[in-house]
Amino acid sequence: MLGLLFTAKKKKRTLEESVTLIQEGNQVLRNEIIESYKPFIAKTVSSVCKRYIHESDDEFSIGLISFNEAIEKYSSEKGSSLLSFAEILIKRRVIDYIRKQSKNQHISYDFSSHIQEEESPGNMIVNELSVEDFQKKSEEEHRKEEIIRFQQCLKTYDLKFSDLVENSPKHADARKNAITIANMLIENEECKNILIDKKRLPIKQLEDMVQVSRKTIERNRKYIIAIALILMGDYVFMKDYIKGVLNS
Repeated sequence: MLGLLFTAKKKKRTLEESVTLIQEGNQVLRNEIIESYKPFIAKTVSSVCKRYIHESDDEFSIGLISFNEAIEKYSSEKGSSLLSFAEILIKRRVIDYIRKQSKNQHISYDFSSHIQEEESPGNMIVNELSVEDFQKKSEEEHRKEEIIRFQQCLKTYDLKFSDLVENSPKHADARKNAITIANMLIENEECKNILIDKKRLPIKQLEDMVQVSRKTIERNRKYIIAIALILMGDYVFMKDYIKGVLNS
């Protein structure tokens, strides 16, 4: 089941993967993405202007330029999604535009309603907020999303997220040994298939592969399974946890 899930993910290109191709020079794909997300751009601009936005409006043009800027500056390594990043960039640029227009025309505009919106990475409209600041703030949200995905994966193995903590070996060397076993497990096709298809740890096979007693493998069963699932899956923050254990 888990193997099928990974296969399915490969077939469908994510928005972030499309952006990588655009940054590599795919201009046709850029035009397609911008055209597809015009409703998103209009909605985001409208949330600032508090009125319906037409494509002929100057504010929409600002939003369009900002969305393209988001595509140029986006980096998946920072942990944010493109749409979250684009949303705040569009709002900041539109607010800057309205401020400039208001100043030139001596019109008063209340920005407090935007600044006081719910403080999620997609809604924080703070003028001094840099791209790096936004990406740092969004990491916490994506870390939570990753934990939820991991919890759902663990359920298929009759495990809980707490098992990763509660069944973690007490000593650093023991934790490193368990991670080594998990690595060997996923590198061995037979063992990996048993884990994925039968939802159990292939203890007998592992016993022949590692210089650790069967009792030790059984005692750390839940921890080894959890680590193996992290290593096989798309869990950026979880893998940082594993690196931290290995470097401790």
